[in-house]
Amino acid sequence: MPLTKERKTELIRGYARSDADTGSPEVQIAMLTDRINQLTGHIKGHVKDHSSRRGLLMAVSRRRRLLDYLKRVDSARYQTILEKLELRK
Repeated sequence: MPLTKERKTELIRGYARSDADTGSPEVQIAMLTDRINQLTGHIKGHVKDHSSRRGLLMAVSRRRRLLDYLKRVDSARYQTILEKLELRK
């Protein structure tokens, strides 16, 4: 199920650094995390859906790269986003 417009604006409002911010690493990580959670639930019910599994792995990889970038650039923002999204690291 794709990200709905309402959910996307809610995520942007919750993680944006300013009013006009839609593409900061925090917003991108939050949207990817939401998509990863949706795909994880889908794959639990559809075990043989390999194309969705591939999409899940690509999304996890993209989120990992964004988290690594954020950790390298600003570790305080990195820690904040980990706590807000309840991600392990």
